[in-house]
Amino acid sequence: MLYRSNKIMYDRKTNTLWSSLLGEPVIGRLAQSDIKLSIHPVAFTTWSEWVAEHPDTTALSLSTGYYFPGAYAPEDDVESFYSGYRSDSGTMFPVWERDERLATKAEVLGLTFGGAHKAYPVSVVNDTVGGKDVVIVASRITSDVRVYERNGKTFDPAPNAAGNGRPSTLVDNEGETWDVTESRLEAADGSATLARLPSNIFFWFAWFAFHPETELYEGG
Repeated sequence: MLYRSNKIMYDRKTNTLWSSLLGEPVIGRLAQSDIKLSIHPVAFTTWSEWVAEHPDTTALSLSTGYYFPGAYAPEDDVESFYSGYRSDSGTMFPVWERDERLATKAEVLGLTFGGAHKAYPVSVVNDTVGGKDVVIVASRITSDVRVYERNGKTFDPAPNAAGNGRPSTLVDNEGETWDVTESRLEAADGSATLARLPSNIFFWFAWFAFHPETELYEGG
């Protein structure tokens, strides 16, 4: 089932339908409640980029019992489940809120803090959203992007950061080097850390449909 052309899920306990983008119940027993699910950071990357950074990682077997292993084709494979949908510039059904500043299915990073919403074409960006200082660190070759607190600091990729993929180190406006890790930014001398913040990658049409009041980052 879809809600504003976005997938919705259901919980088995109450059969309530939930918006996966908002983390809120939309139809069913819990729809009028104040329940809201916590949003967790998600890495939208490739296996090669991920395993290069996490060589000791483990992977779920493709033999899950639900689909045959060949059904899990890569997203860019014409045999993958959503290949046709991704290559189609339109949505499956009409969406009532539209914005032409970006292509319908352009990928954006969506952030919500302090009641404010903002979308970013992914890159390395220092910004403030709803009073929260953030630094966005994106890969040059995939859609992998991380968001961290910056606590008033301004960051740039370190000169020795990887030329491809996501920068592994940043340098702040005071010249201090920080390591970019899965859960935080960590000062190279171990004296301080800055937490990773919840974020995700969305199609532009989806983010805008739920947050028509969103800002769109248009800086360099």
